[in-house]
Amino acid sequence: MSDVSISLPRLNERAPEFDAPTTHGRKTLKDYEGKWLVLFSHPADFTPVCSTEFMAFAKAAPDFNAINCDLLGLSIDSNYSHIAWERNIKEKFGVEITFPIIADLSMNVASMFGMVHPGASDTQAVRATFVIDPEGVLRAMLYYPMSNGRSIPEILRLVKALQTSTKHGVATPEGWQPGDKVIVPPPATAQEAEARMNSGEYECVDWYFCKKSL
Repeated sequence: MSDVSISLPRLNERAPEFDAPTTHGRKTLKDYEGKWLVLFSHPADFTPVCSTEFMAFAKAAPDFNAINCDLLGLSIDSNYSHIAWERNIKEKFGVEITFPIIADLSMNVASMFGMVHPGASDTQAVRATFVIDPEGVLRAMLYYPMSNGRSIPEILRLVKALQTSTKHGVATPEGWQPGDKVIVPPPATAQEAEARMNSGEYECVDWYFCKKSL
């Protein structure tokens, strides 16, 4: 039985302060201040499911960059392995990986972010995804098993939803896409509830469930 302990970071607190070698030189959390960041781990280089994810991230990179969001990959492999894998993907699939990949042989970053789960593997990171805001605060975490790939369009949608909630102080309903109506916070008092229902400003099903267009 493994004695590896898992320490998970917590939402709405500052993300763990990493400083790690990558395929684009050393990267730290501070390097991404002022930008949104999607940090994602994969079990290992030269694996089929991970290859599909990396190609999808690479193809979507311009869409992430367009909303002020950078991508940063990670696996418990060396930079040499990362570089060889990147070159293989470009040669075999015609897709160029443009974002950096952390080389985490020491497992320092993976441990800080709770990416290694002993029930899955003692030496490989599960498919973990972290969305970090421009202030370095962890805003979302997604975990997938090794057997199933992530949906990169969903991660892009999530970043857009988080940006909208942050900017406008609203929530977003299931499946929300930019341009859809958003959910406004419920009123805190009976007087506010009555005023909201009579204001005509919102699309209300009931006093606690109101939407509006941005």
